[in-house]
Amino acid sequence: MAFSRQLFVVTNSIVLASLFVLGLLPFIHLLSVSLSSNLAAVSNEVKLWPVGFTVEAYKFLGQKPEFLNSLAVSLERVVLGTTLNMILVVMAAYPLSKEVERFRLRTLYVWFFAVTMFLGGGLIPTYIVVKETGIMDTIWALILPGALSVWHMVMLLNFFRSVPKDLEEAAIVDGAGKIKILVKIYVPISLPAIATILLFTLVGHWNSWFDGILYMNSPSHYPLQSYLYTLVTKINIEAISTEDIGTLNRLSEKTLRSAQIFLGALPIMLVYPFLQRYFIKGITVGSVKE
Repeated sequence: MAFSRQLFVVTNSIVLASLFVLGLLPFIHLLSVSLSSNLAAVSNEVKLWPVGFTVEAYKFLGQKPEFLNSLAVSLERVVLGTTLNMILVVMAAYPLSKEVERFRLRTLYVWFFAVTMFLGGGLIPTYIVVKETGIMDTIWALILPGALSVWHMVMLLNFFRSVPKDLEEAAIVDGAGKIKILVKIYVPISLPAIATILLFTLVGHWNSWFDGILYMNSPSHYPLQSYLYTLVTKINIEAISTEDIGTLNRLSEKTLRSAQIFLGALPIMLVYPFLQRYFIKGITVGSVKE
């Protein structure tokens, strides 16, 4: 039995280490390409180490005011959007986790939300709604259309339903109100699930680029991903300075693409380790019942 256990641990460690390496190698290659010279990147000489080391791509992106402004817009979007998303998800999931006897209209509201998971108005109606509500070219155009994720609400709703009812009943006997029960009991117990949803929401806001192109009339209001997209796809049709032209002559499209992809993924790579333990617990919790 001991030998079987050891064999499993060794095999499991090898498989997980292999998957870790396979997942890490593309990012190492991406970073190496972004730090390599134009000729080396174009001729595919770069593997896992920079060839003709240069930081021109990052200088070109970082020294431009537009880049720093778009970074500020993305940070604002992540903070405001994630905060609003989490508040709405928690506030919607809590009452819908109750039985029909305690919340008579629960079924009606559940169906109201469930329909939106499978049927959507489409791009044009959504654009018209955003325009007519007067939030075009503002940060709220990036936040309000997707302020409540029904998928995340359903995930948290099911987690709330697993919370022992005895805790809530005891709190009611002690005179606690609904909000206090939610804040003091449900939220602390549900931190693994909330952290998992928080990670998904944060990644979604950070990586989103299409809505910035769609709803922002001014490039100065673009979030980072939208700005980096236009920088690469429209790099030779926008007005650029003489200095920028000289820099672009020393860079390749491949180098710039690698730099912008790496910069776009870097914040999530830095945040994920801090949420990983909650993420794993949020997935596995409830799988074993006592």
